[in-house]
Formats: sequence, structure tokens, C-alpha cells
Amino acid sequence: MVLPGDTAERVEEPPAIGALLRSWRTRAGERLGLGKALPQIEVAGRVGMSERWYRDLERGALPRLDRRVLAGLADVLLLDADERATLYLYALGGTPYVAPPVSRQSPDLSPLQALLDRQLPRPAYLVDSCWNIVGHNRTMAEWFPWVLAPAANLIRWVLLSEEAREQLLDWEHHARIYLAMVRFAMAQHPDDPDLMALLRDVLHDPDCAEFWRGRNCVVANRDGHTFRLRLPHVSPEVIDVVTQVLIPAGHQQLRFVVVLRN
Repeated sequence: MVLPGDTAERVEEPPAIGALLRSWRTRAGERLGLGKALPQIEVAGRVGMSERWYRDLERGALPRLDRRVLAGLADVLLLDADERATLYLYALGGTPYVAPPVSRQSPDLSPLQALLDRQLPRPAYLVDSCWNIVGHNRTMAEWFPWVLAPAANLIRWVLLSEEAREQLLDWEHHARIYLAMVRFAMAQHPDDPDLMALLRDVLHDPDCAEFWRGRNCVVANRDGHTFRLRLPHVSPEVIDVVTQVLIPAGHQQLRFVVVLRN
């Protein structure tokens, strides 16, 4: 399948469960030192199912899977927490933790804005499920003036702006992680038109399209991830930071992010 309305370059939609399983099985074999993908028959046997059952699973058949089988698959394929959550999303329509629905209403974010302001002098911002900037504090705007633009969007800035490629050291690594976050979000909300539009926009960039077609990794968020920033308007030296990502209990579709200097 292809993204509807894409006239520039045909690009694939987020991978189905079969593509993810094949990718994870290949990586598991590499991690185990096999020099090849973990055999299908071994995966099936270790979760107590037949080889035919697992082969059909990789071909796209998705029978109802109980949590025991899902947990066994995750263990055999050496999945991390985000990958396990993605497996549960595809198989059960949910994750081991609660995946809240996307809200289209405009909530009262004034208490969260007050909390953003209390993070000063640290940069802090708030994004929705499509990474639109819905709140930020003064330091965030000083470090990253792009957040002041109408319809500012974190993913579009990171992946499509020349500024981000200059300011984010090791931009390619970060770009791959952000695309993995988009892949996870689309597993949560596969019919979200805003996510589809976001994916279509970033995949018009040749580098992003190449990264997207690579290994099907998934990442839920960037909590605890480190960055090296080149921000000459803030510091003549490279700035080492780590992000802390929080989920507001009353607005679980949002992400509250604080940027801390290392």
C-alpha cells in the first residue's frame, strides 16, 4: 500500500506486524551470534506454537493472541519495552500500559503552562500526539525560536529544517529515532489523518525516506535520551543535555518535556 495523495515518490505505510516480526527475528539472530535470522521454527517452538502458525503470522495473518503468547514472542525476539508495546498494539489494539485515545478538543492547558514556566531557567515544552507545540516556556523560545512560529511542530523541525541539522549534533541518529517515534505513534493511532499527513511531509525528504525504509525500529518517547546541541546564540560551547518526558495524568495524549543540562 502507498500513502494516498503522494505524487512525488511512492512510499510505504508503516510496516504491518509481519514486517516488524521479520525485522525483529533477523536482529535477534544477530544478537545471538547466529550470523542469520533466528529460525521461524525455533521462535514457534519456544512459544509453544507450530512453525506453520508462526509463518502465517509473518505473512500477515493475525489470529487472536493471548498475553502468554505475546509475552513469549517478546522474550524470544529480545524486544525492548517500546517494541513490546508495539507488538501489543498490533495484536490486541492496546499495550501493557493504557494507551489513551486522541482527543480533538481544546483542553485547558493553563495549569500545565504554569508548570512549564516553573521549570525556568530550563527549557520546557508541551506537545500533542502529533508533536505540535502546544506550550513552552521562555527559555525554550530563547534556545529554539522556531517554537514561536504558527503551527510549530517538533518532528517537522527536526526532520525537515536545515537549522536542526546544524544544531543537533549527529543529526542522522536523531532523525532515525524521531522516525521510530512516528512509527510507534502510527501503531497506536493508525487512522489518524494528522499523523498520515506528518509522515507524508517528512518522507518527501530523501534522507528521511531512506531512513524510513531501513530497519523497522520503534521508540515510544525520548525520555532520558541525551543530545549534543550547537547553539551559538546560547553558548560558544557545545551543550550536552538530557530530556525528561512526562505524561500529564489529566491529559495523557500530551507530552511534557524538560531539557536538562548534563
